[in-house]
Order: sequence, then structure tokens, then C-alpha cells
Amino acid sequence: MREYNFDGIVGPTHNYGGLSPGNLASSLHGGEVSHPREAALQGLEKMRFVAGLGVGQAVLPPQPRPSLKALRALGFTGTDEQVITRAGKEAEHLLRLTSSSAAMWTANAATGAPSEDTADGRMHLTPANLQQMFHRALEAETTHAVLRAIFADEKHFAVHAPLPGGGHFADEGAANHIRLVTPGHEAVHVLAWGRSAWRDDVRHPTRFPARQTYESSQALARLHQLDPAQVLLPQQAPEGIDAGAFHTDVVAVGNESFLMLHEQAFVDPQGLLKTLREKLGEGFTYVLATNEELPTRDAVKAYPFNSQVLTLPDGTMAIIAPEESRDTGPARRFLERVVEENNPVKRVYYLDVRQSMNNGGGPACLRQRVWLTDAERAAVKANVFYTPELHEALANWVKRHYREDLRARDLVDPKLARETMTALDELTRILNLGSVYDFQK
Repeated sequence: MREYNFDGIVGPTHNYGGLSPGNLASSLHGGEVSHPREAALQGLEKMRFVAGLGVGQAVLPPQPRPSLKALRALGFTGTDEQVITRAGKEAEHLLRLTSSSAAMWTANAATGAPSEDTADGRMHLTPANLQQMFHRALEAETTHAVLRAIFADEKHFAVHAPLPGGGHFADEGAANHIRLVTPGHEAVHVLAWGRSAWRDDVRHPTRFPARQTYESSQALARLHQLDPAQVLLPQQAPEGIDAGAFHTDVVAVGNESFLMLHEQAFVDPQGLLKTLREKLGEGFTYVLATNEELPTRDAVKAYPFNSQVLTLPDGTMAIIAPEESRDTGPARRFLERVVEENNPVKRVYYLDVRQSMNNGGGPACLRQRVWLTDAERAAVKANVFYTPELHEALANWVKRHYREDLRARDLVDPKLARETMTALDELTRILNLGSVYDFQK
């Protein structure tokens, strides 16, 4: 079984809308001029780098934006151009919400479980409903269609519908999921959550919203047919959420036998580590950052935990961190300590993903982890796995179709929506996905 990182291609409407309360970077950069072409090419360069390390790499397409389906459902009528023009005049905020390209952060696209962990021996994926934020809840239907197109062989794959709607089962995807495994032990799935719909013994954050519910994490474990003994459901620390750690992957990241976490990632980090050691044995290693060593504000600013921890072909691990982690002293010194300690991580690489970071997403946000056997890999007929040829095709596609700069006022331009539809229609042919978008049906 091999891990593949399915990175989201940044969409043509990449803009800084400041749409996510609790995401401090998004709020800080709201309204600034964005650079969609640069953002998409930065993402492709990260994919090239990861593939060059010998790690499995693949892509997921952007979503059509603005979401004309959503705008029509909200009462705007007429041609596509009329819908956009009217929304821009009467409800500019709605136009910004429906134009978000946040689907680029595919850590939120779904939660997965590999076939070796599931009772029916199939790889399971459940698209996240992202109910907490309107602009992200728009993604679920298209994500489901895309994943069903890629993982179409039901002999090997089970692609579930998103969890039923409403705040009770708000699901934020793999940004709150960590899979850990050591030789000789079954994998443990850590499905974190920030609030509960029904429990009255839970302390919630007071400054920013907790997005994932306890009930949705339970449901994912059931849907994926995981052994209940191998599922842990720790609560995100309210203090961490209030400091800007809106998802678990802002303050914790794990890979195989290794976990890297901040003391404000979970309500009871020491209890969680003790349980993980009991279930995974001596092969389990971790590095814990204290708030004194790495203040939460610096962790949220620099995203050292929102890094990819990758297993290389020689069995060692490497961290792919944003350049902001190198530029922020406490974050850089923490990552240096990680490499120096007795664990599998031997190297840190710093990459420029600044266009994504300015909107609140680091390297780990940009990828969905999927574990596939050789037979499962062969069952995927879509052209989504990284090759130098695919990289060249995608880079040329971006250069042909993406604007250099994008300002808030540009979202009112109906030509932008038409440009996006033209680009995405071509992309589905490049990736051999078929008709997965509303405008193609």
C-alpha cells in the first residue's frame, strides 16, 4: 500500500475574501489583490517537488466559481451574466462567498480510510459537508461527483455521500483526521472534533467557532467500517481554536509511526499520547511543542504543523513546511528540534506557497491523503496521477486561462465566470474525468 497526496489545483477565482471567522490569515489578508496564476503554479511546483522525492502525487480539480447554482437558489434569475451582475449590485457579499476558491484546500475535501483498515476491504472516502461555513458547504456536491468519477470501481472503492446536513453533523474532512500505524500493530484513526451537538459535558471555545462535531467523527468511523478499538475521538482544545487553530492540522500532524503536535491541539494531549503508545507500541514516536517553546500565535502564523510529513523511499521521513516557518524563529527552532531528536524525521524542506498561506492554508491543507494498493491504483482510470507530462499540460493550461491579478471588483465581471467554465471544461478532458460540473450537464 502506498500513500498518494491528492493536491487541489488552485482555482481561477482565487481571491482574498476574508470569509472564514477563526482563520486569522484569511481575516488579515481579506480584500487584498490576489494572483490566481501565481497561486496555481506555486501549487503545481509543490506537487513536482513532492513527486521528485519519490512520494505518490496526484491532483484534484478546482470547482466552478462563482457557484451559479447557489446564486439561483438564493433568488437571482436570468442568464448567467444577469445573475452575476444582479448579485454584484444587490448582494456583493454573497457574490464573494459563492466565488471562493477554498476547494483548493483538499484536506477538507473528504476523510478516507485505506482498504487494509476497513471491514469490507475497500478504500472508503466520505466527502466533507463543511456545514459550518456557507462558502465551503457549496463544495460537497461537486466533490462527491469528482471523487466518484476518480474512484469509480465499486469493487475497490466506497465513496459515500456527505453526512446529512445541519450543524449536528458538521464535518470538516481530513483536516481533523490523523492515521497512525506501526509495524505489528493495527492502524489507529484519530478523528478529532471541536464541539458536540448533544453532549452537555463539553467545554466549547468562546472566541471562534468550533467546526467539527463529535457526532460527525463518530459517524465517519461507522461509515468507514473501522474497528471501534482502533478509533480515538479526542476533543480539540478550545484554547487552541480560540487562538486560530480552527482545524486539527493547524496544530498537529502525523504520519505512520510519528506524531508532531502542540500542547494546545487537544484537551488532554498527555492522555492521548499515553493511549497511542499503548495501542501502537514502542515504535510510536512523537514530538510535543509547549506553548512556552512555540507560542500558539506563532504556530498559527507560521503553520509548522500544517506541514506534510512524508515517508521517503528509503524509509526515513521528511517535512514539507511553508517558508513562513523558516522565517518565524520559534517555528524554525521547533522544526530543527524535531530533526535532531530520535524519530524518523531526518529533513525539513521549506516551500513557497505564500498565495495559499495568505488565505490560511499551508502545504498540508493543499492535499488529501489517499492510501492505495497497486490493484487499486490500477483501477483508477482518470488521468490524475502526477507525471512530468501531466505537470506540463497543467502548467500550460494555467498560463492560458488564469488571470495574473484579481481584485474584489473583478468578481462582478461575468467574463470571469465564462473564463472559468471554459478552463474547467478543458481540464476535465485533460484529467479524463467526464462531466462532473453542473454547467457540463
